[in-house]
Amino acid sequence: MTVVAVVVFVAAYVLIATEWTHKLLAALGGAGILLALGVTDAEHAFYSADTGIDWDVVFLLFGMMVIVGVLRRTGVFEYVAIWAAKRAKGSPLRVMILLTLITAIASAFLDNVTTVLLIAPVTLLVCDRLGINPVPFLIAEVMASNIGGAATLIGDPPNIIIASRSGLTFNDFLIHLSPLIALELVVFTLVLPRVFKGSFAVDPARVDDVLRLNEREAIEDRGLLIKSGIVLLLVFTGFVGHAFFQIAPSVVALLGAGVLVLISKVPTRDYMAGVEWQTLLFFAGLFVMVGALVKTGVIAELAGWVGSVTGGHTLFATMLVLTVSAVLSGVVDNIPYVATMSPVVHDLTQSVADPAQAHALWWALAIGADLGGNATAVGASANVVVIGLALRAGHPISFWEFTRKGLVMTAITILVAAPYLWLRYFAFS
Repeated sequence: MTVVAVVVFVAAYVLIATEWTHKLLAALGGAGILLALGVTDAEHAFYSADTGIDWDVVFLLFGMMVIVGVLRRTGVFEYVAIWAAKRAKGSPLRVMILLTLITAIASAFLDNVTTVLLIAPVTLLVCDRLGINPVPFLIAEVMASNIGGAATLIGDPPNIIIASRSGLTFNDFLIHLSPLIALELVVFTLVLPRVFKGSFAVDPARVDDVLRLNEREAIEDRGLLIKSGIVLLLVFTGFVGHAFFQIAPSVVALLGAGVLVLISKVPTRDYMAGVEWQTLLFFAGLFVMVGALVKTGVIAELAGWVGSVTGGHTLFATMLVLTVSAVLSGVVDNIPYVATMSPVVHDLTQSVADPAQAHALWWALAIGADLGGNATAVGASANVVVIGLALRAGHPISFWEFTRKGLVMTAITILVAAPYLWLRYFAFS
């Protein structure tokens, strides 16, 4: 069964990467084959937290898609698009830098999927106004969201898993990871012009047109905007304080969507038109396939191998965890990977006398898993969501178009993280 799980996953991944068939067909087809052959079953695929569909992610996405669908009717995305273009004086490079920094900062305090759901429509609009290709901007923003989300406990789901297993607090993540992420964002901003070279040509006439626009005129329904703003504020409060309120982010998103639909009285067809059903189903298929790898012990074997080859050398173990996490998180979803790897890291920390160096192993796992999600088009949930939104808007992003940029950016960010871990927890510990 192990061999079958690996073969089906690899075959589906090749189909997704080469785009020989639609990614949804590849994901659902692979999941269907694994279910039909008995490699996994309904109990493991639909009801298990470790090997099944992550319904929290699915319903978080659904709820936020409904909220965004209502928000579109207010004109607020047009407002922000014009505001951003004018603040950047119409320069595409400055627009990219501004939007990526907004995305990264927001992703530290919200789920990064939620952030890209809110930023992507703005990006599409501002690029349309300037008459430029939005694809490089969307790719840059989703990478910024994965980087920014690594800064806090709540920014990326793997961090929540790590905190639960290690006992690390919100403040621990903030103190130890936010300085690195601030440095990563500086480097990220500096390399943007080179990585996305050729993406910043713009017609001066379009720039003049945008600078003459009045963003306030873009607001179409102020009453609906106020209602949406109140609901969004409550939803964001729920996201930030979900541990205190004991309410899962997915439930917060669904409650927010329900309340907003109820008080806005927007026609059903309007807000449901914004739901990316293909993206949600793709996630379901992907979760089932990755869950089969977990169920058959493939990911556990890989994680165990990391623990066996370190030989008690903490620095080597830290760098190995960082590197392997970055590589594997670009191939499989980082949530089940971190869930499987956490017990291995926990065992490794038990034999480390220096608490700072023991914590370095946890930070290596978090950084590698979070930043490694940028490596491929399916490495993180935010990547898949943005690609789905771009396709719907008529700007398809191919697997390799994303991955070519993602591999470069992942390599750069991991190369920045490695000396940070060495200097802070070993050289000057």
